[in-house]
Amino acid sequence: MVKVMGSFKGHALPGTFFFIIGTWWALKSILKYASKKHKRTSYLVSKALFFRMEILEGITIICMAVTGMLAEQFIVGGPHLTLYDYKKGQWVQLLGWHHFTMYFFFGLLGLTNILCSTINSLPTSLTKLMMANALFVEAFIFYNHTHGREMLDIFVHQLLVLVIFLTGLIAFMEIFTRANVTLELLRSSFILLQANWFWQIGFVLYPPSGSPAWDSVDHDNIMFLTICFCWHYALSIIIIGMIYAFVTWLVKSRVNKFCSSEVGLLKNAEREPESEEEM
Repeated sequence: MVKVMGSFKGHALPGTFFFIIGTWWALKSILKYASKKHKRTSYLVSKALFFRMEILEGITIICMAVTGMLAEQFIVGGPHLTLYDYKKGQWVQLLGWHHFTMYFFFGLLGLTNILCSTINSLPTSLTKLMMANALFVEAFIFYNHTHGREMLDIFVHQLLVLVIFLTGLIAFMEIFTRANVTLELLRSSFILLQANWFWQIGFVLYPPSGSPAWDSVDHDNIMFLTICFCWHYALSIIIIGMIYAFVTWLVKSRVNKFCSSEVGLLKNAEREPESEEEM
């Protein structure tokens, strides 16, 4: 087996990024759905707000991608933009370049998001296409990320590849459907699952406490991680449910306040003609 250099931070960073973007996508999808369901929210949630949200999303994704690329290149022992060492005659930190490439494609997704929001001639489905491309590239990279590694390492990355590929497939299906909240929330749940699993891989292979990594040849560890993977997905669904409950409650409360203020204005308008007639 080949000894592979890795770190807990190298898995916690993408885990954090995917958790942020998964939560954001869920919140945005639910807000759009709740706004369409309650027609009066057109006064509260305008198209200009969603436009600003899309621009903010694109900028955030680009910033996260650039942060990830810089971290992979310039950490201690990183490749520092060197792909091949001609003196030693060998490649330099190819696993770091794997992560760099993953971040790069998500940076393209953020750029596409901004362009599609600002240029009317571009189809909005182009964002979903680039999202699917970024996820398929990520799945391809991590599928080829574990050559020569130990059984437990390969297994946890196989589960990661599975969820990434399914997320990419859902994003590809969204190209042919418009504003399907069910698909959007399913995609968000898989993104959150991917985020949680990145963190789990970090704890399994590179425990931050300094304790030894899990036994890589113990089949009981694989049996437990199979269950743990399902628990992480259950947690993702719970998070989506909590976001849904919060957003719908917030929209309804704003609508009720707006309706009560609107009724008050109508009553005042009715009283004014009556007072004029009395005069």
